[in-house]
Amino acid sequence: MRTLPFLAFPASPAPLALAVLLAIPQFALAQHAGHAAQPAVAPEAQAHDADAHRRHAAPATAGDAGHAAHAGHQAATPAAGAHDAHAGHAQGAQGGAAAAGHGGHAHGGTPPHADHAGHAAHADQSGPAIHAGHGGQDAGAHDAHAGHGAAPAQPRTPIPPLTAADIASGFPVLDHDAMEHAPPVTTMVLFDRLEAWDADHGTGQAWEATAWIGGDIHRLWLRSEGERSGGRTGSSDLEALYGRSVSPWWDVVAGVRHDFRPDSRTWAAFGVQGLAPYLFEVSATAYVGDGGQVQAKVEAEYDVRFTNRLILQPLVEATASLKDEPEAGIGSGLNKIEAGLRLRYEISRRFAPYVGLVHERAFGESADLAEAAGGHARDTRVVAGVRLWF
Repeated sequence: MRTLPFLAFPASPAPLALAVLLAIPQFALAQHAGHAAQPAVAPEAQAHDADAHRRHAAPATAGDAGHAAHAGHQAATPAAGAHDAHAGHAQGAQGGAAAAGHGGHAHGGTPPHADHAGHAAHADQSGPAIHAGHGGQDAGAHDAHAGHGAAPAQPRTPIPPLTAADIASGFPVLDHDAMEHAPPVTTMVLFDRLEAWDADHGTGQAWEATAWIGGDIHRLWLRSEGERSGGRTGSSDLEALYGRSVSPWWDVVAGVRHDFRPDSRTWAAFGVQGLAPYLFEVSATAYVGDGGQVQAKVEAEYDVRFTNRLILQPLVEATASLKDEPEAGIGSGLNKIEAGLRLRYEISRRFAPYVGLVHERAFGESADLAEAAGGHARDTRVVAGVRLWF
């Protein structure tokens, strides 16, 4: 209670009433000064404060609370609305926390007028500063982007300048005589089979060889094959053929064949040889001899590569004759079929030992003539030999 030192209580009622009348105006002036210390709030601001208080009091989500706080900031200070809105967006990551803080103020004991006045003061003081700071960040980001786009003036590793020696080494003087060309004539000798064999009826040796000399289109081919058994040469022949390439994979051949054993005989030969589809080595040759005899021989082989050096070679060879020749042991029709498997290991591309199994069978009149002469129509033998070329 305020104490008034100038008041006195005299004994008579008249002076007391006069003192009360004099004290009333001074008390009114003191109360008016106390109310003037609080800021005056317009009716529109009071309505806005009530709306902001309702938004801060019960936000649905953190995002809604952030929007309510942003609306409260804008309504608090209309003069700084644009700066406050920009500052609120710039601090979007902290919007949820700010809204939660506003909700806590609303539910606390702080009067709505004082809370709103605090927001308005914050907007008045920090709004332009935040906007100015944001503008500085944009300028810094722009400067950093411009710095990344500029290429360095010098490379990290200096490139030495070219010298006369470098240019001379890159563009040498060409001498036609010093250039190497493939020779127009090449040669090759291949022993496809050079082997010894062991069969139920004895042992022996056999060979098959091919050689050629020439270029890519025209070549001279030499072919020979034969067998020995019991120390005697049972059969041997030699072919000399002219070959001409008619496609990248096929040659046409023509020439002569001469038999040394069992009887001396010369044949005219013509045929084809080359690489059939799926990598089959094929040779088909027809022979015409004296007396009107005609023979045909077809041979096919294929390389099955288990590794780059281990190779299995199946081979099939068939012979047929047009006429019977009992004195030579030849019957008409299919004379003989030989099938074999040889597994070789290429120590080098030029030298490869091998082992294998070969089965040979005679047919028709040729089988009867072989048995009549003391031979056998069928024969199976184990072979071992070497394949080489140079």
